[in-house]
Amino acid sequence: MSFPSRLEIPESILQIARTLENAGFEAWCVGGTLRDRLLGHPGSDYDIATSATPEQVQGLFPRTVAVGVKYGTVGVLDRRRQLHEVTTFRRDVITDGRHAVVEYGVALDEDLARRDFTINAIAYHPLRHEWRDPFEGSRDLDRRLVRAVGEPAQRFREDYLRILRAIRFAARFDFTIDPPTWEAARAAAPGLGQLSAERVREEWFKGLQTARSLAHFVALWVQVGAARIWIPELEQESQLEEPGNREAGSRDPVLLTALLTRSPSAVLQRLKASNAEVERAMSLERGPQEPAAVEQRSVRRWLAAVGDAADDLMNLWSFRHSGKPPWAGLVQEIRRRGDPLTRADLAITGNDLQALGAAGPEIGRTLAALLDRVLDDPALNTRDALLTLARKGP
Repeated sequence: MSFPSRLEIPESILQIARTLENAGFEAWCVGGTLRDRLLGHPGSDYDIATSATPEQVQGLFPRTVAVGVKYGTVGVLDRRRQLHEVTTFRRDVITDGRHAVVEYGVALDEDLARRDFTINAIAYHPLRHEWRDPFEGSRDLDRRLVRAVGEPAQRFREDYLRILRAIRFAARFDFTIDPPTWEAARAAAPGLGQLSAERVREEWFKGLQTARSLAHFVALWVQVGAARIWIPELEQESQLEEPGNREAGSRDPVLLTALLTRSPSAVLQRLKASNAEVERAMSLERGPQEPAAVEQRSVRRWLAAVGDAADDLMNLWSFRHSGKPPWAGLVQEIRRRGDPLTRADLAITGNDLQALGAAGPEIGRTLAALLDRVLDDPALNTRDALLTLARKGP
């Protein structure tokens, strides 16, 4: 791949680079946006690598955020209060597969040498329009190859998360993983157990959201050994066919976890997802997955049973069957009319039943019985009709 003579860089990035360069420091654009631009994908949030220390960066800019000073990263806020990461050239001194102790005062090429893959080890000078590619990342972009910088086994020992990152990049760009890099990843896979659940979840979610083929993404997780450690449910589902509708649910990772595993709530609990995400997964498991029949009464009863999970369940059905559920139109009609689906939708309340002499658990039983009647016939949901039914004992 021949580098373009220059890239159009946002003015906010140029201003940060000018400030650093005018103070006598180097400033280079690095990171995933640079790789994506070379692949023809949009991107504007460039990271900056610099010879300035974090303290020097903080002294040069009036508004900064200490987003990762321990590892050399300072967030610089531009005039629109958008944050841009500025990281000091560094090299790893000590690593344990999860964390690294870094040392500053190194050159750009040494900084690029500590990066994970060659396609992420490219730098561009936004003021001089100069490219730096010491590990032939541009050639690997041409070859559609994910290859570790330097010795693959060492790269993975430094941070086992790089195994999952290799899979994510391969699935996102439809690249091949370089054979020595792949073999080193498989050999290092037991180290994935040392990672925090939060970091693994982030990679799992990102991979689900960006993979061109979910089936290929899952296969790589299984083949490298990551599934066995973190999502053994994937081992059972490894022969799953590619879902027909890739866009259903906008690549929602909770829905996709439910698509790919039989126990999504257990997976999400293991990955320390939020309580809301775990509850969504539980609702999907509880179901029922679809109405008993494609007609108004059954669809109303299904909506009443699944509550807030209805849209998730319909999106999941779309993933599995390539198209809208046959009852989707009826759901639209029912919602448009405002048919009663919960006790709160009834035209009377517990206070009305108390006025009739009901008390205690009897009130709840009566409301449940009345809801059951109006699910069959929404026209009964008037105050007079429900009071009459309540007096008769529905």
